[in-house]
Amino acid sequence: MKPDDDTRGYFITFEGSEGSGKTTQMGAISDKFTDAGYEILLTREPGGTRLGEEIRHILKHAASGVNISPEAELLLFAASRAQLVRESIQPALAKGKMVLCDRFMDSTTVYQGLGRQIQEGPVQMINTFAVGDVIPDLTIVIDIPAELGFERIQHRVTDLPDRMEEENIDFYEKVRQGYLVLAKALPERFVVVDGTQSQDEVTTEIWKQIRKRVI
Repeated sequence: MKPDDDTRGYFITFEGSEGSGKTTQMGAISDKFTDAGYEILLTREPGGTRLGEEIRHILKHAASGVNISPEAELLLFAASRAQLVRESIQPALAKGKMVLCDRFMDSTTVYQGLGRQIQEGPVQMINTFAVGDVIPDLTIVIDIPAELGFERIQHRVTDLPDRMEEENIDFYEKVRQGYLVLAKALPERFVVVDGTQSQDEVTTEIWKQIRKRVI
C-alpha cells in the first residue's frame, strides 16, 4: 500500500537471481512511471554512489575480491547499501520521488544468508543497521528456474568477469528458493512474477501489480 505520508515518495526494489531480467524490467517500468508524470530515481546495488560503485567493482570484478570471505562480502554489501540509503534514497523519498532500485536488502538475506550460509542473526542485524528505517514499499521478485538463469548467464557477452555470475547451479537454486521463502513470509511487500514469460508479458504483469498499489 502507499505510505501514510502523502509527501513521501514510494520505494520499489527489483530482485531475482542472476539472469532473471530484473535490470531490463526495472528500466521498462521506469519508462512507464516517467510517461505517467512521476519523478524517478533509478539506482542499483551494490553501487548508486561514488563509494558504492567502487565497492561494486571490488565485489563483482576486481582480482582482489576473488577469495573474499563470506563475512567480508556481507559487510561490503552493507557498506554500499548504507551509503546509498543516506546519500540517495532517503533524500529522493523526502522529495516525493519514485525510487526504483536494482537489488536491496533482500539480496543480502538470500545471497549471503542462504547462498553463503551465514547465520541469520548477523545478517539481519547488519541489514537493519545499514538501512535504518528505509524499507521497500514493494519488492518485485522475477522468478525463473535456476537452470534458465544459469543458461542465460552463459550467453552473456561482457568484458569483465562477474564473480556472482560464475557460481554453480546449486547456488542459483538456493538463491531462487530463498526469494520464494521471503515472498511467502512477507506477502504484503513481495510480488512474485513469472520470468519465463516474454519480456513484454513480464513488464505488463509488473505494471499491473504496481498500479494496484501506487497509481
